[in-house]
Amino acid sequence: MTKHQKRLSVPKSWPVERKTETFTVKAGAGPHGKEGVPLVVLLRDVLGYVDSKKEARYALSEDAILINGEPINDEQRPIGMFDIVGFPGRAEYYRVFPDEGGRLALTEIDEEAAGSRLGKIAGKQQTSGGDTQLTLHDGTNVLLEDASDYNTNDSVVVDNEDKSIVAHFPFEEGALVTAVRGNHGGKIGEIDAIDITPGSGPNTIGVSMDDDGFETIQEYVVVIDENFTGDEGDDE
Repeated sequence: MTKHQKRLSVPKSWPVERKTETFTVKAGAGPHGKEGVPLVVLLRDVLGYVDSKKEARYALSEDAILINGEPINDEQRPIGMFDIVGFPGRAEYYRVFPDEGGRLALTEIDEEAAGSRLGKIAGKQQTSGGDTQLTLHDGTNVLLEDASDYNTNDSVVVDNEDKSIVAHFPFEEGALVTAVRGNHGGKIGEIDAIDITPGSGPNTIGVSMDDDGFETIQEYVVVIDENFTGDEGDDE
């Protein structure tokens, strides 16, 4: 199996230049599926903190980089939407957030905000022990004794240390959302209509903004907190 990824065929969300070179690093196994960006790409191509995979490996061996509060030792570990990337030695923390066109970008946040991360509920099911398992957009799971208030497409904020849910944002009219894919990727507004499509077609979401609005499919929007719309380093 090849260890390289052609730049022209990477997902649109990857923050890499496609025509400067032929290949880039291939993401390893892990969360976010094929949409996950290798950590070394963020370190090298976005932040400019390393020049090579070798330098990235050295930084990781020193536990200098945290993903969602945990030290990482794999430079190809996939990084994706709403992950928290931390550099404790630099006192720098970032949230991976969709930019214009749905391309992943790093938004600087403060240390307190870096203690938890947002997740979109992609699935909900009962376990054999009686608890309810919530599966988030990146494939991670959260177990709850009572999940009656939680539904697919809602968003939750999960504490990075004890994995508990510290906030819950229902998917409903009036909710603040960001588009993470499609032609409107990166735009933020409020849901003003949820149109249920009969059959197997995707539901359509109408989103209002101050100066305009847009329509997209349900899969492409994520409910967020209003703190996501500004500089959290100043607000929190």
